Amino acid sequence: MFDTLIRKLSQAGGLTEADHKTLRQVSLRSRQVPARRDLTSEEDRPENVHLVLSGFVCRYKILPKGQRHITALMVPGDFCDLHVAILDEMDHSIGTMTSCTVVEISRATIHDLTANHPRIAHALWWATLVDEAVLREWLVCLAGREASKRMAHLFCELLLRLSVVGLVKDDSYTVPFTQIDLADMLGLTPVHVNRVVQHLRSENLIVLRRHHVQIPDKARLMTYCDFIPNYLHRRPRVK
Repeated sequence: MFDTLIRKLSQAGGLTEADHKTLRQVSLRSRQVPARRDLTSEEDRPENVHLVLSGFVCRYKILPKGQRHITALMVPGDFCDLHVAILDEMDHSIGTMTSCTVVEISRATIHDLTANHPRIAHALWWATLVDEAVLREWLVCLAGREASKRMAHLFCELLLRLSVVGLVKDDSYTVPFTQIDLADMLGLTPVHVNRVVQHLRSENLIVLRRHHVQIPDKARLMTYCDFIPNYLHRRPRVK
């Protein structure tokens, strides 16, 4: 689990062997969480930051009439809630979409790392800023892209994010989402999601079978949805 934490923060650049040693001395606790469970709920005052080791996690809000809107996806290597080290009360919920393994890091530990280890503090800040960049791109998708391009853009994003953690092979990866999940991410109805999937299939932009997506021509798919990956601020994968 230390390797996952170090790999994530090393994406920011600048960490030294001394920083790696510090991170390996951090007290971490991992736990298994079943699918469709909240890690934290709106109005909670959590004492721990969560890092995803395996599985998919989402950030979401429930509207007054009960509709859910997913505002972010977290994949292995992502922090779920770094902000709780500063903001006391949750203004949204974080839940598992699949069975997951997560690591809990205490708020006190995060405070110590940011106060006494400037390069690690920089890396934690970087991780938060990348999350904000992804959120901005999702907002642009919802406001400015037609439905089929929203979904294509999501598949392109996941291709790159999952490749960083070794979960892509031959431009294919697992997407363990229901049509309702995709609808809540993309601002669509489940019926509309089904139509969009059929359209992307008919254009041979994706091959989707049993929660497994393959992208026959990623350059063509990226061109189709105007995907520009700069908002992910990717760096070469750290071994």
